[in-house]
Amino acid sequence: MTKYQVDQQGFFGRFGGAYVPEILYKCVTDLQEAYLPIIESEDFRREYRELLKDYVGRPSPLYYARRMSQRYGCRLYLKREDLNHTGAHKINNTIGQILMAKKMGKTRIIAETGAGQHGVATATVCALMDMKCEIFMGKTDVERQHTNVERMKMLGAEVYPVTTGNMTLSDACSEAIRDWCCHPQETFYIVGSTMGPHPYPDIVARMQSIISEEIRWQLEEKEGRDYPDYLIACVGGGSNAAGTIYHYMDDDRVKIYLAEAGGHGIDTDHTAATMHCGTEGIIHGSRTLVMQTPDGQIKEAFTISAGLDYPGIGPMHAHLAQSGRTKILAINDDEAIYAGYELTRMEGIIPAIESAHAIAALKKLSFSADDVVVLTVSGRGDKDVKTYLNNKESAKEYGNF
Repeated sequence: MTKYQVDQQGFFGRFGGAYVPEILYKCVTDLQEAYLPIIESEDFRREYRELLKDYVGRPSPLYYARRMSQRYGCRLYLKREDLNHTGAHKINNTIGQILMAKKMGKTRIIAETGAGQHGVATATVCALMDMKCEIFMGKTDVERQHTNVERMKMLGAEVYPVTTGNMTLSDACSEAIRDWCCHPQETFYIVGSTMGPHPYPDIVARMQSIISEEIRWQLEEKEGRDYPDYLIACVGGGSNAAGTIYHYMDDDRVKIYLAEAGGHGIDTDHTAATMHCGTEGIIHGSRTLVMQTPDGQIKEAFTISAGLDYPGIGPMHAHLAQSGRTKILAINDDEAIYAGYELTRMEGIIPAIESAHAIAALKKLSFSADDVVVLTVSGRGDKDVKTYLNNKESAKEYGNF
């Protein structure tokens, strides 16, 4: 175990734990006791790896971005999670968790979703495994991610628009937990990110660690060494970021930069930059950094990116950031929109707006010509084309496209 991994009590440093209602105590402790024996078993590993290869389409390519490398003066590789089945990294995790649910005898799956990619990935594996699927999604996100909602329904899932709060990801999480409290025995909650009560942050990080596992051998093939100088990923709850950095957390040769959603700016009330603006608190069953009022009420997050629209952060990332292992950059909406167009025009890859936050981080860093930089494109931008078009003018101050 590394110093950045979860301890036996479910904490990353002082962050983490399992702060859950009494009615969920047995569900959570059952999962805590079951998850390691299941995922370390030969049966699970074989079935999981086979599905990643033959169903998801892994390994995802590590693509040398020639024109972007020239622009930013480095050797830039893009880890192409956008090319996975369903269009994002989320499927890596839902495949693993639904196998766990089956082995634990659960018959009903619930999930929360923001941008809809986790919802689609959950609905996909439920169709694959013939499991009942119910997805909670904020009404705001249902409207801005309509295509993904229709995909979920086509796959057989029930989608429930959540109308509390500002009707985005945090509210969907709260509603999913309320539902879990009402149906604890038969329900397995597939959490989409490295958040929630222990053991979910550890489960999701382990499922997504396939990303950095592949980066190691792919870099060895392409560069003759198995580590980069820089790793870059976007971070909301933290699943693709956790997967990108998992095998490098203890490697001090690797600098890690994570891009969170600045919204209109960290000096405004319209931001989702939790690690810049948050303080220690409890959200959705975990002690972590939270955007909250002085008396502990959760603030509403704001960002153009539905998948980063969360007023908390996974406890692993809170620990990494506060210990100085990761550097956190706040990327504003217009910077992300510009970066999305830049990658599209220069490499022919339309990134999800979430991933565009990571692309925008390149402008804020200085590289040497021989620096090897790996940036994870966590999802494809088909779902975001309307948002890109509607916000194109606001990003033009950064250049023409």
